[in-house]
Amino acid sequence: MSFLNIFYHPAWVVSTVVLALVVRLQRRAHWDPKSCSVRLTGKTAVVTGANTGIGKFIALDFARRGARVILACRSEARGTAALNEIRQISGNPDVHLRLLDVSSMDSVREFAKRFLEEEKALHILVNNAAVSGLPREITKDGFEASYATNHLGPFLLTNLLLDLMKQSAPARIVTVSSTNHHRGQVDFSHFHGENLVHFMDNVYNNTKLHNIICTNELARRLSNTGVTANSVHPGVVKTEVMRHYSLWLRCIFNTVGFFFFKSPEEGAVSPIYCAVSEELEGVTGKYFDSDCSLVLPAPLARDAALAVKDFEFCERLTSKL
Repeated sequence: MSFLNIFYHPAWVVSTVVLALVVRLQRRAHWDPKSCSVRLTGKTAVVTGANTGIGKFIALDFARRGARVILACRSEARGTAALNEIRQISGNPDVHLRLLDVSSMDSVREFAKRFLEEEKALHILVNNAAVSGLPREITKDGFEASYATNHLGPFLLTNLLLDLMKQSAPARIVTVSSTNHHRGQVDFSHFHGENLVHFMDNVYNNTKLHNIICTNELARRLSNTGVTANSVHPGVVKTEVMRHYSLWLRCIFNTVGFFFFKSPEEGAVSPIYCAVSEELEGVTGKYFDSDCSLVLPAPLARDAALAVKDFEFCERLTSKL
């Protein structure tokens, strides 16, 4: 399909128009992190993908609140730059970089092993790292690359750190999903790259649906432990999540985004809300919109039987590694 045909494709035209209208009418968040006086002194937080975009601003907010913040990043150079910037702006020296590639189950296990050896507590885990538009690729673990990065890696990381979070309770797990999950599908063969259509954001949408489904099941399993698990849509945000798309598409999105999309700082508001807001104390298994409002996710994300099946399937996949 040629470049021009892509933009004349009915599905593309409709989705682009709808997206522009939705974004233009995005409601401002009813909660402002700058007016929230919650302190995180004595608390430890992990933010994946914290070297750029939403993740960096989430980590910065936690650092300003006095938390011990672990930046879980794939790139040492970019992670170090973010580390120095966050320390300087927040005035908090207790910010640290740990390397993590969530697409690699070996990297996830190594990160968790080191973390459990070095840290005595974990109060906040924000699963933020994600990609969109990756080409067809299977990781060395045998997983489709986007599924490994956006879902299986965060899924394994969360489960490896759960016992420490229970010991540290009250604690919160926040998974950054997307409203795109409404267009997602569940097909377990997708995890191995089978029967998967790589067009536009199809794969991304599927992984974001799995995020919510498994987060809801995790919340059920964590009942009465003092650990909550919620998922959140940050809004349509100008971040590097589009970096794997073609130059033409990135130009279009960046141009539209300049006028309509949220900045990374604005996109960080709803995840921060889920992580620190006092009004969400004890709230679990919920999905929040970009304006910090509680909303219903897609019907598939509310299917309890599917959630059990999905969670157990992901457990089997990651337990073999």
